[in-house]
Amino acid sequence: MNQNIMSLEPALLWDYFMKICRIPRPSGKTLAMQDWLLAFAIEKGLDSKRDSVGNVLISKPSSVGYEKNPAVVLQSHMDMVAEKNANVRHDFYTDPIETYIDGEWLKAKGTTLGADNGIGMAAQLAVLASDNLAHGPVECLFTVDEETGLYGAFGLEADFFTGTRLINLDSEEEGEIFIGCAGGINSKFSFNYKTEPAPSDYFYVKIALKGLTGGHSGDDIEKGRGNANHLLARFLWHENAETDLRLADFKGGNLSNAIPREATCIVGVPWSQKEQIRVHLNCYLADLEEEFGDIEPNLNLELESTTMPIEVVSKSDSTRFISVMYACLNGVIAMSHKLPGLVETSLNLASVKQGGEKEWVITTSQRSSVEVSKFVLSHRLEALFSLAGISASHGDGYPGWNPNPDSALMKIVAGTYKDLFGTDAKVKAIHAGLECGLFLQKYPSLDMVSIGPTMRGVHSPDERLHIPAVKNFWILLTESLKRL
Repeated sequence: MNQNIMSLEPALLWDYFMKICRIPRPSGKTLAMQDWLLAFAIEKGLDSKRDSVGNVLISKPSSVGYEKNPAVVLQSHMDMVAEKNANVRHDFYTDPIETYIDGEWLKAKGTTLGADNGIGMAAQLAVLASDNLAHGPVECLFTVDEETGLYGAFGLEADFFTGTRLINLDSEEEGEIFIGCAGGINSKFSFNYKTEPAPSDYFYVKIALKGLTGGHSGDDIEKGRGNANHLLARFLWHENAETDLRLADFKGGNLSNAIPREATCIVGVPWSQKEQIRVHLNCYLADLEEEFGDIEPNLNLELESTTMPIEVVSKSDSTRFISVMYACLNGVIAMSHKLPGLVETSLNLASVKQGGEKEWVITTSQRSSVEVSKFVLSHRLEALFSLAGISASHGDGYPGWNPNPDSALMKIVAGTYKDLFGTDAKVKAIHAGLECGLFLQKYPSLDMVSIGPTMRGVHSPDERLHIPAVKNFWILLTESLKRL
């Protein structure tokens, strides 16, 4: 761990962030983090509790003179996206995150940093531990498994906290105050295929598309970045039309809320077409470089010979799979008519993984700030995949958070920002999903905003946290607590 980090300000917040980095907390594996939070509360003499799904609430009384103030809830999620580069040895279940400073940015060594939402947690802990802040009663809510389906927010009990004002600490742009977000739904498509013996007179290769930027499937979807699953399927579709291609394996992507950065496949072609597939791959790489330009500077396609597999997917099933993967919608589907510049509806062709025997499971993520649109898009996908004989299942989804431009809390936080920094904060909605929509279902009277420091590359190993923005974020949060 880089010792220079320990000299950063605010020192208390950074100290807790470094402690959080030492506790493994990938989605679905947050028990150690839950236990640590409860032990922290005992150490500080603060009231705490844990609900049936693992959410933790730690309460702190008001500071002297602020006893009559109503309680405010500070909220973040415990889990982090577990993504790493293929050449990095790291076990997210046991290993700490290794951090380092690069100029004004804090980064991790080949893995996600976990600033999403570790920096929000660190701010909560610093508020709870500090003895020199002015504030009314504070309730710090730490939810579980936000990244994989907002399970903590779904399972939250309706009387778990008492506050009627909530500041979500899961945003990623300093100087912006969010008052709305998109809803979303994930879909899974089960592709069952038949196999046959691999032709012995074929040349077999492994093709890897890698080096893409990836990122958050909500925040970064409008940036036009490449989707590894879609781009590899595109090459296979063209190659399948020109050669007697036989598909043996395909996998790509990991999480529904991360744009896939890498995808690989194993295919065979007749020996007579050995050089042809190499030429086609080089030509396709040139096309991608022209198409994506500076957006994907590290994009690469690699081809290497591999041993003959025992089986390949039948020709008809291979063609069905390649065709539906290429035809699948991906990226921005519609822009908002109400809020210029806001993505209204999007789709992420998130992952292809081995399911059961002779089964691929294709996962997609649909987001929209219009509630009906996420279902319409899901049904369009189901109709498309059904043409290829592929069955669909859809998750329950999560609601969006409709903006309230008359929010009293927003006006206080926005006014505080203007007084502190001499410029207006941008008040806006976000295409990414936040837990706030689910909170409103159980606490209809909640007044909410979302703030956070600047981050880039979240949900990918390029995740980085802007160090100067963290200080501004802390100043805004603590002064807002005082004014509330």
